[in-house]
Amino acid sequence: MSSNHSPRTRLTAVAALTLASALALSACGSDSSDDTGSGDKGKNSAKDVTVTDASGAEVKVPANPKKVIALSEMDLDSALALKVKPVGLSAGRGQKGAPEYLADQAKDIPVVGAVTGPDIEKVLQAKPDVILAGQLADQQVLKQLKAIAPTVVTIDRTKDWKKSLEITGKVLGKSNEADAFLKDYDTKAAAVKKNLGDNAGASVSVARYSAKGTAVMQQGVFISDVLKDLGFKRPGIQNKKGEGHSTPLSDEDLKQIDADWLFIGTLGSKGPDADLFEELKGKAAYKQLDAVKKNHTTEIDGSKWTSLGGPQAAVSVLEDVEKAMGK
Repeated sequence: MSSNHSPRTRLTAVAALTLASALALSACGSDSSDDTGSGDKGKNSAKDVTVTDASGAEVKVPANPKKVIALSEMDLDSALALKVKPVGLSAGRGQKGAPEYLADQAKDIPVVGAVTGPDIEKVLQAKPDVILAGQLADQQVLKQLKAIAPTVVTIDRTKDWKKSLEITGKVLGKSNEADAFLKDYDTKAAAVKKNLGDNAGASVSVARYSAKGTAVMQQGVFISDVLKDLGFKRPGIQNKKGEGHSTPLSDEDLKQIDADWLFIGTLGSKGPDADLFEELKGKAAYKQLDAVKKNHTTEIDGSKWTSLGGPQAAVSVLEDVEKAMGK
């Protein structure tokens, strides 16, 4: 995440003054420490609930928050899945706004940050009741956010979308809805798995293409968890955890993305990366892949498959897999 020197987290004089006032009010108006993230909401403590967030911190949040900010793609996906429309969002990976697969649902939600971090001034302007902070770990930025509203880290090191949805459900007063969503997901996953027929247990590869080249999705990321739920095998290095979100490959190593079935795409259906992807499909190394020869390739929405993911993304991936590989 960005440091406090990032342009997105640097404060204007007015915003800094407002934030300082918020910090002072927080210190005077509550017996809680900064770690609770209770901000200046102490006067509503009778209506608060305490949630243990993904970092292990206990956070007091309003029982039914009305103005929610989502600072990650997963937070946005989860909130919308629970029928709560945030008042602010952080742009998705490689996006100017919400991930492409959530664009229609989120078209009127203001952008208050990016993958690099939140814009504190815009967060202030949104006047949130609660802030879903995703996997944000910058303590200085978290302190600034906590002065504005209760702030909940929703994503732990495993980046497990199911755990995150459960936490978000508690924060938004939608635990029953979160549980129902997860049960429905399990039912759908079982149905898709059954409908795979001879393709059950096949090896499946997932890759993303951009101006930087081809990147393969390894373990420890959203899409690998969904494919595990379907019982698929993964080829080569995709069985191991990568150092980052994805692992770049040269054209000479393109064989590493081969499998019985290949799902590959870009973060956007239009733009430079999408144009370059067309070039990749014309290269000999790509044409020589077994999955390509067998016509077992599917072009995917990378903002859904190969980014941070979330509950709606997971269900949509199930549908994509069934369409490509089902009986």
